[in-house]
Amino acid sequence: MPKHGKRFITASASIDPTASYEPLHALELVKAGAVAKFDETVEANYRLGIDPRHADQNVRGTVSLPHGTGRSIRVAVFATGDKAKEAEDAGADVVGGKELAEAIQSGRELDFDLTIATPDLMSEVGKVGKILGPRGLMPNPKAGTVTFDIAKTVEEFKAGKIEYRNDKAGNVHGLIGKASFEVDQLVANLAAFTDEITRARPPAAKGRFIRNLSVSSTMGPGVRVDLAHIDELAKLAH
Repeated sequence: MPKHGKRFITASASIDPTASYEPLHALELVKAGAVAKFDETVEANYRLGIDPRHADQNVRGTVSLPHGTGRSIRVAVFATGDKAKEAEDAGADVVGGKELAEAIQSGRELDFDLTIATPDLMSEVGKVGKILGPRGLMPNPKAGTVTFDIAKTVEEFKAGKIEYRNDKAGNVHGLIGKASFEVDQLVANLAAFTDEITRARPPAAKGRFIRNLSVSSTMGPGVRVDLAHIDELAKLAH
């Protein structure tokens, strides 16, 4: 069993691990338990009723959080000509074409959190797929990161759009803000994420889709959200 510090134990004292809480109360408990000396990230964790071994049951996409993520991300864009200029004007941190792929192949530090590419440069991106892929940095049309609409895409991700995908166990994890956010902001972000996950249900998925939902901060304990409130939570996003 992992050993937890005094802060974690203190934060856990007010949470019943066998109970589920309505969303507002769950996030109030998360905020109260975020007692680290830094502004902890708040994350939502969904356990889904999918079999990730089957391609037609995998879940992947993006969602724009109404109150952003609370952190700045560095964006790399594979583009040339006018599209490269668009990327720079929109605030992209790294922009390049073939030379960027060559630099990555040569061992350039991957000092960015997200990669966007124009479709015509995917052949160059493919050359560094074995480097970008394992780090979750490979552009993908399903995530909206392979596009000619460069300026809008860069601006959206900079403003708080996030990409999500299920892991090998069929879970989806995603940040919904910082512990310093107002609880209403966290609820709104959780509502937007839950609505997106609900709408992303694959036709091949059987039975209950969202099997479990919990929220937690970086250093705090997880808090289960009562699934009886899932529908009303998703409705808050509209």
